[in-house]
Formats: sequence, structure tokens, C-alpha cells
Amino acid sequence: MAGSPASRKGHLVRNKIIFLLAIVGLFAGLVSAYIYGIEKKPQPPAFNPASNPYAKGIYSNGIIESYQANGVNINMYPEVPGTILKILVHEGDIVKKGAPLVLIDDSVQRATVEQQKAQIGLASASLKSAQDQLDKVRRSVELNPRSVSQSDLDNAANAVSVAKANLDVVRKQYDLAETLLSKYTMRAPAAGTILLINVAVGSYISAQGSYDTYSQGLSPILVMGSKETMFGVRCYIDEILISRLPPAPQMSARMTIRGTNINIPLEYVRVQPYVSPKIELSNQRTERVDVRVLPVIFRFERPKDLDVYQGQLVDVYIGEKESREASEQTVTVGSTSRQR
Repeated sequence: MAGSPASRKGHLVRNKIIFLLAIVGLFAGLVSAYIYGIEKKPQPPAFNPASNPYAKGIYSNGIIESYQANGVNINMYPEVPGTILKILVHEGDIVKKGAPLVLIDDSVQRATVEQQKAQIGLASASLKSAQDQLDKVRRSVELNPRSVSQSDLDNAANAVSVAKANLDVVRKQYDLAETLLSKYTMRAPAAGTILLINVAVGSYISAQGSYDTYSQGLSPILVMGSKETMFGVRCYIDEILISRLPPAPQMSARMTIRGTNINIPLEYVRVQPYVSPKIELSNQRTERVDVRVLPVIFRFERPKDLDVYQGQLVDVYIGEKESREASEQTVTVGSTSRQR
């Protein structure tokens, strides 16, 4: 049975459409294959990764910190508890030794000082009254020895002694209360820079510090760093690399600031001779790690054209320096020993 002309025409149009779509799909596939087959050139890195400048250098993580002869920073805790009334400094301020930093509510202690001051006045008046009475008794004895008994004279003298002792006790109590009052003003124990302020006005603080909402632990009220133009770098050497460390007099290091191509030479300071778990960089007190590290401290001068901050992580390579002076000293020592 042959179809009608209209039906044959419809099948022909349909076949043409299918054929056209197949050609378009084939062309689209070829174009897509060509486009996705083009090899894209990778973008150049924003900065070069840290490279080892030594022939036998070892790598270590480092952290920039305040340069101190001992320890890291000055953590400040109050000697008395109370509510903070005023914070007199800002983070980044450079302060002198003894400068006031934080004012704690001292209303109760100030009232105690005023009370002790009034007690001094009362004790002084009591002493004066007892002294006047003793003077009267003595004048009476001078005029007529039989006018006053020896017991009355002794009692008057004892009353003066008791009044003097009472005044001395009250004065010491006043000095103690006034000294305690001065503790309600936290002052800088040394000249330096304010690094952290962990409290706000209205916060309650104690001798253990202040409660930190984020870490849910107690933290120092203030953290101060040194005022010097030198920064310290604490490097952590993996325990399996400790044997490869060069001798201290021959130790040299270079630091790379992450995110830059800046490479800074470091000056060796000391080794902290205690291998400890590597938890300092993550600042997790409850973290359990199997890696133990040896801290080695270096220092460098603050760059003039670069901002670096304490707590910043850096890449450090440690190697052995080639020093003419060291070789000359070795030759000198050798010749001296041979002469001996």
C-alpha cells in the first residue's frame, strides 16, 4: 500500500530535519573537541616557593615573636579581682615602664583606705589624750611627789605605750590598704608594645585572667612584646633532623615570608634544649601529636619596607655558614697547639 503524497512529503521533511540535526551535532562535537583540546598555559605563580639556599640545609617551620632574652612575651594578669572601669591603651601602642594600662573598680578598697585613714586620726587623738594625761601626772608628781600614787603614774605611762602601739598598727594597716589600692591600676612592668588586649570595659577579671568566649578558657588580660627593633624567630626542628643540625657557632639560617619573594638572613641566638610536642604552631592545648621538635631561636632586624607581625608563620632553611673568620680561627688554634 502506497502512502498518500502528503504522507510521503512529511517523511521526507522529517528525514531532512534529522539529517540536518546530525550534521549540526557532528559539527558541534568537532568544535567542542577542538576547544577542549587546546592546552591552556598555567598562570605564573604569584610568588616563588621557598627554596633551599644551602647545599645541605634543613627545612623548619618558624613563627615570628617578640625578641626576649627569655620566654616569648609578657603575659599580664591582675593581682586583684574586679570589674574593668577603663582601658587606657590600644593594641599597637608603645608604652614606658610603669605606664597605667587598665583601671579596675576600686570603690570598695578606696572606702577601706578612707576608713583606715580615719582610724589613724582617731588613734592619733587617743595618743595625744594619753600623752597629755601622762604629762599632767608627771607635773603633779614634780610639785608634790605624794599627790599621785605610783600605780596611777604607771597606768598613765602604759596608756601612752598602748596608744603608740595602736597608732603604729593602724598606720601599717593604712599602708597595706593603700598598697592594695594601687594594685587596682595595672601598670606596664617594662617598656614595650601592647600586642593583645583580651578584655573589654565591664569585663570581670581575676588573678587567673579573663574568660575567653572562643577558646572557653582563661587568657591573660594583656600581652606585651619588647620595644626593640629586633624580632625573634622560633624554629621547630623535627626530631629526625636534629642530628643534621650544624654546630651552633656555624649555624646560619634564612627566612622566607610566606606570600612574598622576600628572603631575610637570620642571626643565631640559642637553642632551647628540650624536645617537646609540636603544638605551638596550632595553639591547641589539648592537641595530641606524635611529632616532637627542638626549638631553635634566631633573630632579625625589623624590615623598613615590609610589615611583619608577631605570630606570623614563616619558612626557614637552616644550614652551615662559610665563614673566613671561622676558618682563620681554626688555623690559628691549630698552629698554636702545634707550637705548644
